[in-house]
Amino acid sequence: MTSFQPETVPGEAPPADSVHPRDSRTDAPTSVSRLNDTIRGFIERWGSVWVEGEITSFNRRGGNVFGRMKDLGTDSTVAFRIWSSTLARLPKDFAVGDHVVACVKADYFPRTGDFSFSVSSMRHVGLGEQLERLERLRVQLRGEGLFDAARKRRLPFLPHCIGLITGENSDAEKDVHRNAELRWPRVRFRTKYAAVQGDRCVPETIAALKALDADPDVDVIVIARGGGDPQTLLGFSDERLVRAVAAASTPVVSAIGHENDRPLLDEVADVRASTPTDAAKRVVPDVSEQRALVGQLRARLTGRLTQRVLHDIAQLEQIRSRPSLRTPHTMLTARAQELWMLSNRGRDIVDRRLEAERRRTSELGAALRALSPRATLARGYAIAQLADGAIVRDAAQAPDGTALTVRVENGALRAVSRGPSMATTGPAPSPDAPAPSLDAEAPGGGASEGDA
Repeated sequence: MTSFQPETVPGEAPPADSVHPRDSRTDAPTSVSRLNDTIRGFIERWGSVWVEGEITSFNRRGGNVFGRMKDLGTDSTVAFRIWSSTLARLPKDFAVGDHVVACVKADYFPRTGDFSFSVSSMRHVGLGEQLERLERLRVQLRGEGLFDAARKRRLPFLPHCIGLITGENSDAEKDVHRNAELRWPRVRFRTKYAAVQGDRCVPETIAALKALDADPDVDVIVIARGGGDPQTLLGFSDERLVRAVAAASTPVVSAIGHENDRPLLDEVADVRASTPTDAAKRVVPDVSEQRALVGQLRARLTGRLTQRVLHDIAQLEQIRSRPSLRTPHTMLTARAQELWMLSNRGRDIVDRRLEAERRRTSELGAALRALSPRATLARGYAIAQLADGAIVRDAAQAPDGTALTVRVENGALRAVSRGPSMATTGPAPSPDAPAPSLDAEAPGGGASEGDA
């Protein structure tokens, strides 16, 4: 304890350090240092105390632990410290929600006026009632499928309006606005303020959520709060709020506390952000990154198109260099001689065939003329026909008085038969011999009467 030595001056007020707190008055106040030192001396006489409670905060920093312990029946809390030397002797499984009994000794720091308890021993009693209740609710909601990834919606790529639920003038609000505007300057917010701890937290947050969810301009809703011990974050594990978020039609981002904080709201929200700053980064894209991405894509597209065009040009040049396209007339020249030979050969074949057919036609015509009855008539023969047109082949067919028609080469004669002639019994006349007269006397004194 600091030793105070009064240096009083007659007629003046005593120095503040020389006045004991219990002796202070308006004209003789004590100093802050003297007050803090007096409090420290009083607290040091308490000694060690065994206390039972529930751990609501357990943060490790630099090998030491800084936390808070809550009364089992009320909301009273105390801060405690566990130095690294003591922590090495304690079990390693202490966590938020544990029901513990600890041996503590009061510490008061005169320089800052901070008051806490140093833990020299700590042991488990059982799972804290609060943690047990939350775990039962967590299991129930998981069984209902509210935590399933399949029911969670994707955030819009570029929301036109962001709904923000947070405390008024809070650091979380500033972090979300600042980081979102840095990434996308034209982003718009529609903010609803609500209590972020205490009895008003749940109803005000639900009311703000319903108002933003009903707003057609809001594309995504962010619920943000800065860090805190689990006791102050209990409102964001309330069943009413969790079910309201699950029923919302607008995607919801949970940005409660720090990385180690995990209220039930994080489980049911469509996206969980570790901090409000992380929420801003997840909700809107970075305009510089998008511009760089567009530049990269344009460069890739330009490269691909250039490569394709160059490849097609090279392929076209290769095709054009082929003889069939470079000098197409040579292909026609090579075929012209062959075509001329084939055409001459075709003409020769057709001419020979025509000549052969002409000869054959002449031969057939000569044969036909030789066999024609007209040719026979031209040699001096005649054809006798009866009245019914039948050709007389036997003299007996034309007895005496039979009317006949005699056809010669040029025309026909009407005659009357006088019966068979005795000349028919001799040899057949020569084709060159003169034909017998049809008027010759027939046997029996009959003769034919010719009518020209």
